[in-house]
Amino acid sequence: MTIDQGILSGGCLCGRVRFEVQEPLGPAGYCHCTRCQRRTGSGSSAQARIDASALRVIEGDEHVRPYRPAKGFEKLFCAECGSALFSRNPEDPAQMSVRLGAFEGDPGVRPQFRQFVAYAPAWEPVPDDGLPRFAESRGWTRPGG
Repeated sequence: MTIDQGILSGGCLCGRVRFEVQEPLGPAGYCHCTRCQRRTGSGSSAQARIDASALRVIEGDEHVRPYRPAKGFEKLFCAECGSALFSRNPEDPAQMSVRLGAFEGDPGVRPQFRQFVAYAPAWEPVPDDGLPRFAESRGWTRPGG
């Protein structure tokens, strides 16, 4: 499912980084991997897939820093306030995700799946919300597909 409303805007907590995403947004979902748990301090991270060509940092690009784990997508955050903003596939930089909480207002998509549920913490059980669950990665799906 994709939503086509035009341009969505967002930013970090301190306001130094501002961005726009030209729709469509791809599938949105929750990730329960241990990296997302440690990065967010919660049991999961909500995010939507985007193509890198849809993202434009309009202010504060100099504050965006990457963290490159040994495996998986690199994490992009504001170096000033620590806000998690995006992730990017180091093997194919066109494949990105944007954190739903970084958008201003309603991004128009709803999480459609839960991945890496095999790693969900005992202190925050995965809710019985009817979303499809994947023990490991759901795999990459491009926006619009």
